[in-house]
Amino acid sequence: MTTLRTAPRVVVGFSLLWLLQWPVRAVVLLIVAALPLGVEVDSFGVALLSAVVIGLLGTLLVLPLKALLALPWAITSLGGLISPISWVYNWVITVILFALAAWLIQGFRLRNGLVSAVLGAVVYAVLSAVILGGLGLEVSATRAALLMSTTPLG
Repeated sequence: MTTLRTAPRVVVGFSLLWLLQWPVRAVVLLIVAALPLGVEVDSFGVALLSAVVIGLLGTLLVLPLKALLALPWAITSLGGLISPISWVYNWVITVILFALAAWLIQGFRLRNGLVSAVLGAVVYAVLSAVILGGLGLEVSATRAALLMSTTPLG
């Protein structure tokens, strides 16, 4: 019964944390666009929208992408025994999500195609982690994992 009482508080706290992260991630995207990586963002408004879309795509598509890549991952990593392969697959998913967001949003472009997607996604992920961690805004759990862990099953 305590799970029911604490779940809304945790979700509200998480939502507030996400709202605090949103403009920071937009600024990070503008920083990435300022670097010579081939990533272009027209304005802060486009960066805000892009940060939302990247987050939503990450929430909605991570599990389907992992399911789609499960067989090649299992074969190449020997079922997870070779951990650098798992790391590469996670980065591939990050690049796909970054590129998909750029494809969906007018004003967010990848000038050099795949090269810009790879460089932009890697720098965006690293800078986001460092800056959000430095500000104390980083969350170690995904939204889906948080909701699953706080929702009673019966």
